Amino acid sequence: MNDLPSTRLEIDLQALEHNFTYFKKQIRKETKIIAAVKANAYGTDAVAVGKQLEALGVDYLAVVFTREGIALRKAGIKTPIIVFQAMPREISQLVEYQLEPSLYSDSMFRAFSVYAEENNLNEYPVHVKFNTGMNRLGMALSQAESLGIAFETSNNLKLKSIFTHFAESDDKTHKEFTEKQIRKFNRVSKELESALGYMPMRHACNTMGVLNYPEAHYEAVRIGIGLYGYTYDKKINEKLKVVGRLVAPIIQKQYLNPGDSISYNRKFIAEVPMIIATIPLGHADGINRAYGNGKGWVYLNGRKAPILGNVCMDMVMIDVTEIACDEGDLVEVFGENNSAIDLANSIGTIYYELIAGVTNRVPRHIIEN
Repeated sequence: MNDLPSTRLEIDLQALEHNFTYFKKQIRKETKIIAAVKANAYGTDAVAVGKQLEALGVDYLAVVFTREGIALRKAGIKTPIIVFQAMPREISQLVEYQLEPSLYSDSMFRAFSVYAEENNLNEYPVHVKFNTGMNRLGMALSQAESLGIAFETSNNLKLKSIFTHFAESDDKTHKEFTEKQIRKFNRVSKELESALGYMPMRHACNTMGVLNYPEAHYEAVRIGIGLYGYTYDKKINEKLKVVGRLVAPIIQKQYLNPGDSISYNRKFIAEVPMIIATIPLGHADGINRAYGNGKGWVYLNGRKAPILGNVCMDMVMIDVTEIACDEGDLVEVFGENNSAIDLANSIGTIYYELIAGVTNRVPRHIIEN
């Protein structure tokens, strides 16, 4: 038992480089790349991924929370970092760690402006988000002129970029809505430029926007999930490589007789003799209980092994009756062989939730070569 391999999330940095290179070829040479490393780089390892992207020459990194940006700075990352959802109370930390906030609301804009003036900041770089239809965060389009004037008359702040977020860039049946968002963003960009006296960097496209709306690449694009090997396009996915692979060992095999039950609440009762295997991975590690009772599966020695009974906090049991295996054999929960997309679909959720939900209890294993 001491020689059993451990549960781990393997993070393939060569796969990350492959995906970065793929998307770089989809845009103009002068178009900048803003790489999203929020949510621990989509459930992988934000520091390892951030350092690799920095080495590859990424123009910006993007996170949601200030604490995410601080962690990258403390790890030695120097690349500019946009913080999409900073709070007014965090402004001093933003400045201390040279993080560039999105001023997505009136209150955030006013708070940062006051701080910048009181602390004599000199052209501190900030970004402004406009709401063109996502209706989540963002300034109203009608504020473009007044914002432009405010920045034009301020020596404390420098508007580095303006941006928006597409609601339906992955679904071409809603192309009309996305094109309407693009027209709104074009209009607000011109109004802002007129008041400001220059055109700041603009970005609107996420991963699927890069692929589906080249006319909206502007001066920069934001790439998130695509860097980690996933899109909503099966053909594109074949050209990408999965960065994160979740694996765990078999720690015990058991033999069941008809009538024997598995796990809490006895949700599975064996009708015939069976062999099951226990895997040290459960809902405390990010495996939703909904994957139990035959809905989910793992990949083992070239075969799918269904998850039986309720998923426990620390373990799952799988059916290996027809799969030759031994204690210590690794199962792949998701990765190149076992699609996170298919697995998530099996319980009616999205793969974002599965891959980003791997908790910090699972050790990360970085693969560099």
